[in-house]
Amino acid sequence: MSTKLILIFGDQLSLNISSLQTANPKKDMILMCELRNEVEYVKHHKMKIAFIFSAMRHFSGTLSTKGYNVTYIRLDDKENTGNFYHEVERICKLSSIDEIVLTEPSEYRVLSDIWTWQKKLNKTVTILEDDRFLCSKDEFKFWASGKKQLRMEFFYREMRKKLDVLMTDKANPEGGKWNYDSDNRKSPNLNLDIPNPHITKIDSITEEVIELVNENFADHFGKLENFYFAVTRLDALKVLAQFVEERLVYFGDYQDAMIENEPWMFHSHISFYLNCGLLTPLECVNASLVAYADKKVPLNAVEGFIRQIIGWREYIRGIYWLKMPSYKELNFLGSTRKLPKFFWDGNTNLNCLKQCISETEKHAYAHHIQRLMVLGNFSLLAELDPSDVNEWYLIVYADAYEWVELPNVTGMILFADGGVVASKPYAAGGAYINKMSNYCKNCCYSVTKKTGDKACPFNYLYWNFLNKKRPLLEKNPRVAMMYRTWDRMDEEKKTETIKSAEKFLNLL
Repeated sequence: MSTKLILIFGDQLSLNISSLQTANPKKDMILMCELRNEVEYVKHHKMKIAFIFSAMRHFSGTLSTKGYNVTYIRLDDKENTGNFYHEVERICKLSSIDEIVLTEPSEYRVLSDIWTWQKKLNKTVTILEDDRFLCSKDEFKFWASGKKQLRMEFFYREMRKKLDVLMTDKANPEGGKWNYDSDNRKSPNLNLDIPNPHITKIDSITEEVIELVNENFADHFGKLENFYFAVTRLDALKVLAQFVEERLVYFGDYQDAMIENEPWMFHSHISFYLNCGLLTPLECVNASLVAYADKKVPLNAVEGFIRQIIGWREYIRGIYWLKMPSYKELNFLGSTRKLPKFFWDGNTNLNCLKQCISETEKHAYAHHIQRLMVLGNFSLLAELDPSDVNEWYLIVYADAYEWVELPNVTGMILFADGGVVASKPYAAGGAYINKMSNYCKNCCYSVTKKTGDKACPFNYLYWNFLNKKRPLLEKNPRVAMMYRTWDRMDEEKKTETIKSAEKFLNLL
């Protein structure tokens, strides 16, 4: 019988992952590696590195306890080459390995390298499907074939039917509607009693990793104080349980709301654990369904939560693998402005941006409307280069891996794919941010002023963006009304708008 080397990546921390299902604990070897190349190909947030390394070390301990033969390469091991291929090659030379087995990596960059290993190593390399996702690559490709538009909403409905989730029968959704998003846009209420997030007590393993990160990656973005992550499956399950018990009830209502110094709101904070494998999608869905069946949470909340998991998450992963590698190069709007320095230090007079960047620096987290309609909206209107914006989002968020970050930024935030993901650019002026947050109350700019030095920059940047991109967007029916509004403005107002935008952009 041959001996296998089973490679487990840092986002594959699941005992039921396909590669482990093939393992013979008595003779096969499990390999896990902390690699400098993976941490530095973009300079990931310090908190993100500490979270993943600590979760990997805890998972390695779990595997050893269950009788697996685990070789764990630490970042500071003297022989560590810092590279996936060279670590596999090194272990193969030290041990009698006949076959390399792995579950397909989540990123194209890594998979395309692995495709070369069999020839270079002269050993069989078996790549297994990642069946932790609910829609396979082939299934998504079949769904997409022949369609002119790949809208998430229709994919989501098919997933509801396939999984029999929130259905009254095979064809009809619970409550008579597929989507309750229109009920999920309440403005923030400053009297809300927002629960504290789950904070996991730091153990000696995490302490050691934090020290390692401080010593080796001091120049990376972000802070390491207030480490809060769950780093074991048991603690990730506690985060999920706390969300369902304390936050899910208002998740729908205040899904889009933003309040100063309230980074967590009623969001779930489970994307970190779903994306590294400590939680599975269906167990999160089922936990919310139990709360709904027990009448503890309303339909708009549970539907909105489930849509994010079986709809948006699976759809985004499907788009990534359907469109890579060319998707990474798209720049439909031709945006080329470099990322402003304040994205790294938060030193801007725009209070909404300052709030979102400072919370990102502190927690390696911001919720989806902060990412989409504040940071993303500014990046779109300021015509920031998609490569710069994608790199920033990949660096700063602890749940960001390219498969989920790239389609969200290139497709949803920047409309750089020309409409593959979104049916229109998600652009908005200051009024939207003022409606959905209290950020504008403490901003030096006036959200009611449209032009001039005191006006909210989102107001004039919005119209300047639409005016400049008219040749590319005018025929989009979802934007046509905005152009009719622009055309009705008097010429003096248009000139002042463009003048204000150019002055602001030239100072970035």
